[in-house]
Amino acid sequence: MIRFLTYGVRKPLAKRMIKLLDLILEKKLRVFDFDDTLVKSNSKVFVTNNGKKKTLTPGEFAVYKQKPGDKFDFSDFDKVIEPKKIKAMFRVFKNIYKASGSRRLTVLTARAAYKPVRKFLKDVGFNDVYVVALGDSNPKKKSDWIQGQIEKGYDNILFLDDSPKNVSAVKKLKGKYPNIKMDARVVNYG
Repeated sequence: MIRFLTYGVRKPLAKRMIKLLDLILEKKLRVFDFDDTLVKSNSKVFVTNNGKKKTLTPGEFAVYKQKPGDKFDFSDFDKVIEPKKIKAMFRVFKNIYKASGSRRLTVLTARAAYKPVRKFLKDVGFNDVYVVALGDSNPKKKSDWIQGQIEKGYDNILFLDDSPKNVSAVKKLKGKYPNIKMDARVVNYG
């Protein structure tokens, strides 16, 4: 196919045509975290250790260093409690949602339940956003999910998350898949 397109065309123009073809054929994936990336909520993580109970916000949990004996209770995340949009990130989300072209917009959350997130997004006008609830806060789980999408053919990936640990785990995929366009960023607009 490339030969047909470039046959008889000068080399600089042929290279531009090939790049344009690559651009048209790439599969784009845009991934946003939910808590403290798109939305601030009053959902809390409860940590118990040696009988002492501590309460963390999602932002505090994102940078929390686990201690031996910590037990986590994420039951607040079975619902979206008093959500407030993070305006700067919601503008980015909306622009990607409305952009022309072929891309899959996904909210990838450590929450165990996707329905409350999906309902919130529908309530604010985003009806066909794919929501994935991992039910696990281990950064490797987000990285594994992104890797699965790469293996399905996605080759242009944007990943936005408030957790440096999650972003670091996803960035490591770049070494394994050097031909993938990947931009993984820590966001802090809350």
